[in-house]
Amino acid sequence: MFIQPWDAALDEAEWQRWVADGHDFGQLSVNGPPGHPPVAVPTHFTVDGPRLLIHLARPNPVWKAIEHDPNVLFTVLGDYAFIPGTWRAQPGTPPADGVPTSYYTAVQFTCRARIVDDPEAKAELLRRQLAHFQPDGDHSPVAVDQPPYGRMLPGIRGLRLEVTDVLAKFKYDDHKPVEHRTTVADRLTARGQGLDVPTAHRQRRRLNRIGTWKP
Repeated sequence: MFIQPWDAALDEAEWQRWVADGHDFGQLSVNGPPGHPPVAVPTHFTVDGPRLLIHLARPNPVWKAIEHDPNVLFTVLGDYAFIPGTWRAQPGTPPADGVPTSYYTAVQFTCRARIVDDPEAKAELLRRQLAHFQPDGDHSPVAVDQPPYGRMLPGIRGLRLEVTDVLAKFKYDDHKPVEHRTTVADRLTARGQGLDVPTAHRQRRRLNRIGTWKP
């Protein structure tokens, strides 16, 4: 992933807070065997210290790809919006001469995948995921010898993705003047389509921290 200096995370805490703030769905990408395309799987995930936890159905074709090459990429994408060229025209030039762009946040984890097949280890992985997604505990116990999860465990496999590198990109025109970024954030809020509002919120957060971009 190409990252301009002004698009880089300001620190590790920025992307960590962003992921923790409800951005827990992404895409697992695995190299396919020779002559085959990569395998991509959209899925929820849970952060567990230096690793990501995932579980997938046993028939999923991703397992053969992982066994072939356990070096994988997991991508989380959000707070994105299309920015029309008319919003980005240089002062004193016709609005139609402006060049459009996309705003977005992307975090890519390079990982080493470890398959989890032991029943109790899978149950523990599910417990950790449910602690994240259903923190109120409003679910049956996850135990290998109790329904409903016990009879379902053979139908899934777990994945521990040991994170070896992280790339984070926050693409919000942070190299442009403060007035321009403020105006775009206001226009996004007013347009209010799709993820316009969270995109504007992310742009304003970056603006408050960066101010005028200094190379």
